[in-house]
Amino acid sequence: MKKIVISLGGSILVPSLESNNISKYVDVLKELSKKYQIFVVIGGGGEARRYINVARSLCIDEATSDELGIMVTRINASLLAWALGNYAHPCIPENYTQALSYAESGKIVIMGGVTPGQTTDAVSAVLAERTKADLLINATSVDGIYSADPKKKPDAEKFDKMTPDDLIEIVSGGRMNAGSNNVIDLVAAKVTQRSGIPMVVLQGTDIDNLKNALISGEFTGTTVSYSKEKPLPL
Repeated sequence: MKKIVISLGGSILVPSLESNNISKYVDVLKELSKKYQIFVVIGGGGEARRYINVARSLCIDEATSDELGIMVTRINASLLAWALGNYAHPCIPENYTQALSYAESGKIVIMGGVTPGQTTDAVSAVLAERTKADLLINATSVDGIYSADPKKKPDAEKFDKMTPDDLIEIVSGGRMNAGSNNVIDLVAAKVTQRSGIPMVVLQGTDIDNLKNALISGEFTGTTVSYSKEKPLPL
């Protein structure tokens, strides 16, 4: 069975207290789990950043602030796991070894952050490497990778395909403090470079786009790969 790691932004899963996309992801993940071994890594989103900002206002150091953010990622992971019921492993892994162990159940494995200073994008990339995944999907707040932040620069160029080397050039200026919020962080890009595992970056709020990517290979987003072949469908 093919293995897929999905990096899912916390702000995609739970945009606000008034709305969430949990039920939509539950439906899609249940369907996909019949064909693939699924791993999902959930970010902390805006809620984690709010807690981290409070911690900073109290002069709490960055490493400890990161620990606070990791707690929020695990709350988000628990929400999704509980909503999936028997389709997901009931425990949230706190490290990669546990994730590999839980995968032996054949159920969807969902986790959050692992280590201070490491974003959930990086966790996803390392998890993909550890599990020898066939594909890494980054479901984020933008519809692909751009030459600059499209929210700040409307004329930024969007890339349909690039190599991991190209990606590193784009993200190398990203900041790495607690709660950083770049499309992909540098650590994740470098792990993707060394593993050679294809990565797809797409907008996580478009659930049908994610589903179509895995079923038909037709999607809107950016493919990061050394191969000239299309990574999807698997």
